Amino acid sequence: MTTLTAIPVPAARSARQEQAVPRGGLARTAALASLPLAFGGRAVAGRFRRLAGADADEVSAATMQRNAEQLFAVLGRLKGGAMKVGQALSVYEPMIPAEMAGPYREALAKLQATGPTMPAREVHRVLATQLGRGWRGHFASFDDTPAAAASVGQVHRAVWSGRGGRPDREVAVKVQYPGAGDALAADLRTLERFAAVLTLIVPALDARAVLGELRARMLDELNYRAEADRQRAFAREFAGHPGLTVPRVVASAPAVIVSEWLDGEPLGALIADPRRAGAATRDRYARTIVETMLSSPARLGMLHADPHPGNFLVLRDGRLAMIDFGAVAELPDGFPPALARTLHHLAEGDAEAMMGVLRAEGFVGADVTADEVLRYVGALANPLRERDFHLHRDWLRRQGERMVNLRSRAFWETGRRLALPPEHLLVVRVLSGWLNILAQLDCTTDVRGLAEEWLPGFGGHRAGPGL
Repeated sequence: MTTLTAIPVPAARSARQEQAVPRGGLARTAALASLPLAFGGRAVAGRFRRLAGADADEVSAATMQRNAEQLFAVLGRLKGGAMKVGQALSVYEPMIPAEMAGPYREALAKLQATGPTMPAREVHRVLATQLGRGWRGHFASFDDTPAAAASVGQVHRAVWSGRGGRPDREVAVKVQYPGAGDALAADLRTLERFAAVLTLIVPALDARAVLGELRARMLDELNYRAEADRQRAFAREFAGHPGLTVPRVVASAPAVIVSEWLDGEPLGALIADPRRAGAATRDRYARTIVETMLSSPARLGMLHADPHPGNFLVLRDGRLAMIDFGAVAELPDGFPPALARTLHHLAEGDAEAMMGVLRAEGFVGADVTADEVLRYVGALANPLRERDFHLHRDWLRRQGERMVNLRSRAFWETGRRLALPPEHLLVVRVLSGWLNILAQLDCTTDVRGLAEEWLPGFGGHRAGPGL
């Protein structure tokens, strides 16, 4: 969820717009259930068109395009799990073939940005419940217009009243939507039943496994007190970092977090127009993000598990700010060593050693060959193979077009036969998500060098949290 940003959401929404978001369980399920029905109808229509002599590739591409447009339109209209899944899928946009990406890129951008807002009276009711009836006494001022809104809550700008001689300070007040938990759980149950639908948009995706892993992370986001504790831990660990800051927590409750306000704009603004910053600046941001993701399991025993360009802000002083700690994975033993060794062997092209780890850990069956795994991963491992690798859209799109090959099921089947455990799947999802995002930023960074420094089993010497 986008938070702590000075970029405002639309200030005025009519009552009709606010009521347009389906809130009841039946209405939400009906909206999601419309997807497979429509997709199935298009599949039948496509078969008739091919029988009538239409080009098979053109029919398939047109069908996937219309499916994608409807999918993101429905997910974007719903809060809760539906919108979160849409945001998770949106980072894979660069891997969608060029001829299909254009028509719904705008819908993806909307999913990455903001969601429908909660009326002021609802916000006040939550604050009174969480901070007490005298909640206004904590603030010198409170802006009822949300600064940002997303799947399970929204953020308001305010001024926290200083006490004991301390000065007032600007803060971001994150308020959870009432009933967000029920909507989240219901959406995830429904989407898991329709997991096959998502493979019509990203065919190489093991949708059921991804949805299962997302469920655990998303339900964690409902506990704002735990989120505040994680944010405090990240803020302590990265205090003094030259390129990164984490906003300090001022106060917290189960459904409210009050944090230091930071003026900046989401990293997504640079992604929309990378030319707004020079190559050296983009490269510096990329290195900071990769270093943060690879080092935090060793330094904190945690991994920020929500790859999303809104979760990093570009501050006025040139630093990045990492925000929103609702989805954070607990990795008490650090980065999974078996996964680090697998990545190292993959980077080195040592197929025999790679398969030895995969088979010893039970990640693949006897029917999967090293050649199949190497072909499946392909050039996606190049950032681990080369120093100062250039991540850009064209490179990533070529990999997507290779994997999303409608004429062959080889890549799909190989991916489905890789049986990674949940904690490994989570790490792979997070890192691949940031790979996609950084490719959109058009940057060059030394992923391999940072992996050698921070991943035990990849040539590094750091073995666990706090080292």
